[in-house]
Amino acid sequence: MTDTPTLGTRDRLIAAMTDALRRRGLHGIGLTELLAQAGAPKGVLYHHFPGGKTELAVAAIDDVVARMLRGLDVLLDSNPDPIEATRRWMAGATARLSETGFESGCPLATVALESTPDDVVLREALARAFATLRERIAQALERHGEPRTQAQGIAALIVATYEGGLLQARVAQSSEPIAQATQTLLSLLTSRANR
Repeated sequence: MTDTPTLGTRDRLIAAMTDALRRRGLHGIGLTELLAQAGAPKGVLYHHFPGGKTELAVAAIDDVVARMLRGLDVLLDSNPDPIEATRRWMAGATARLSETGFESGCPLATVALESTPDDVVLREALARAFATLRERIAQALERHGEPRTQAQGIAALIVATYEGGLLQARVAQSSEPIAQATQTLLSLLTSRANR
């Protein structure tokens, strides 16, 4: 985590949790280590997040999705073609993963894989997160002339390629899996658009 002295305690806790989720998952970090990384005293976690570690993880998930949506919006504003925006989105995610030595992936997939049916609140937050991403992409596809049902299916495929490609790249310690999946997806979308 980058130490940012201008962040308040709540934001530092969210940033520390986000970093932990990206690198180690929810269960890979203890509260003591998380608080130390955030530079926060023990009692402050429950002041800001009465639900403890799970509530903090949900706040981190919400924050990650908000940042992802802002990034998507910037890409879509500068590239109204959703295929080109998708290419850039995937390239950015691949570069971030590579820059961390394939250590820091997308926290959504990391947490989703380790969640159990008992993690109701966490799974609800993840379901909202994935649905929000799919909806934003589907809206862009619709603006580009794609019928609603098709846009939703393509958006689901894009999000699945993004998350699955990052997971495979992280495990393989290589950008090849996500690059291959992205190239194939974009080729399919381009050929479909040119019909």
